[in-house]
Amino acid sequence: MRGNDEVEGRVTLAAIAEQAGVSLSTVSKVLNGRSDVSEATRGRVEELLDTHGYRRRAQGAPQSPLIELVFHELDSVWAMELIRGVENVAKENRASVVLTESGTRHAPAADWIEGVLRRRPLGVVLVFSALPDKVKKQLRSRAIPFVIVDPAGDPDPDVPSVGSANWAGGLAATRHLTDHHHERIAIITGPEDMMCSLARLDGYRSALAMAGLEVDPDLVRFGDFHVQGGFTHAMELLERPDRPTAIFAGSDLQALGVLEAARVKGLSVPGDLSVIGYDDVPLAQWSSPGLTTVHQPLRQMAEEAARMLLRPHDPGRTALRIELATHLVVRQSTAPPKSGAGTS
Repeated sequence: MRGNDEVEGRVTLAAIAEQAGVSLSTVSKVLNGRSDVSEATRGRVEELLDTHGYRRRAQGAPQSPLIELVFHELDSVWAMELIRGVENVAKENRASVVLTESGTRHAPAADWIEGVLRRRPLGVVLVFSALPDKVKKQLRSRAIPFVIVDPAGDPDPDVPSVGSANWAGGLAATRHLTDHHHERIAIITGPEDMMCSLARLDGYRSALAMAGLEVDPDLVRFGDFHVQGGFTHAMELLERPDRPTAIFAGSDLQALGVLEAARVKGLSVPGDLSVIGYDDVPLAQWSSPGLTTVHQPLRQMAEEAARMLLRPHDPGRTALRIELATHLVVRQSTAPPKSGAGTS
């Protein structure tokens, strides 16, 4: 009886072991994410498993009905929105959520995969822009589904993902300012190596072009999505003799930094400076003044990602990409510029 040893083409795990030049117990260790296997051996076995299309057969429920949610940092405001979204779907399916902090904004750390293979969750939601091919192969070989939520990236086409309309969000924010007759509009977008930052910047540029305005490179800044980054860039922009009359910040946290910079410089918002954020996290409505911002449906993005994990999926089918709409939320931090504004 072959049971779990069967793979496509009737190749057994014993045959995999023979081809790899290792024992069957070593193949078993690789399959179960054990750490006492050399990197070279693990890679050789994984490659053979992938070549033969190995998929572990489900044997009832996993060890624990868990959905694993993986971040590179848990201290961001929008992380809580994503957690709530995954928890909503987990509760509907009588599952629990385990949170993991690992790696950089681009991918989880190399040692994360061993832990998730031992935990054997129902599936994994990752808040990263990409996954290394090796990690994708390991998860697929254990039949652990995964989905990327990418408020911060542009996943590979073979990875199921949920994102939002970043270009449209950047366009809507900037058009709101041009419709209010602002001409000197600065942008503090996110890091230059993140696709969402570039998409929002492209939306900004398109809105200026639609209004017949030139893009001033001196008014374009790449931030870090955090308060301090917004404050630092805003201070530099507001110290210019031809300072902007409006600043579009690529996150609500950066917008809070802009509001603080305006306070330090003795400028009123929106009287002397209009400010727009991005994300529409809960604290945006409680800032002073209330922050005009682009609503990114973070909680719904996480809910969709969790549902994709639990939805039956044909491995041969093209990976599903869902992109949710963004929209502008107008509060009290924007207004037309004062006559003669933009000069000190």
